[in-house]
Amino acid sequence: MAFTLLVNGVEHKVEVASEASLLNVLRDDLGLTGAKYGCGEGQCGACTVLVDGSPVRSCRMQIGAAAGKKITTIEGLAADSSLHPVQQAFLELEAFQCGYCTPGMVMSAAALLRRIPQPRREQIITHMNGNVCRCGAYLRIIEAVQHAASSGKRTTHAAAS
Repeated sequence: MAFTLLVNGVEHKVEVASEASLLNVLRDDLGLTGAKYGCGEGQCGACTVLVDGSPVRSCRMQIGAAAGKKITTIEGLAADSSLHPVQQAFLELEAFQCGYCTPGMVMSAAALLRRIPQPRREQIITHMNGNVCRCGAYLRIIEAVQHAASSGKRTTHAAAS
């Protein structure tokens, strides 16, 4: 079947099976490999992307449900040649170890800061609870989200896509 996707502000037409996951289409058909395949069950968050600004587990979303919606991947989060504040904070605070979970963590955090620009620590923990980091970098991840929130930089630019 043919589907039209709006990914990172660019329209793409793909022909895939209707049961194809958004994650597979992003990675295999569009070459956007930032979102990772983790558990395949929507539990780990490695595949998180934004769909109409909300975090979604792309491994569980069928392509038909994504058609016609604004999809933002980690590749499209930066704007005007500058990193999104969450991406910058993750780098500055080294909020990752192996990096496998990082794209999903960053996308979830960007969605949180779009919704709650100055979240309390408890809100960050609750929101990020669905993203798994096998390396255990949770404290640095929380600190990075707090740092991004306090940076004074606008956190809504690409997360609104």
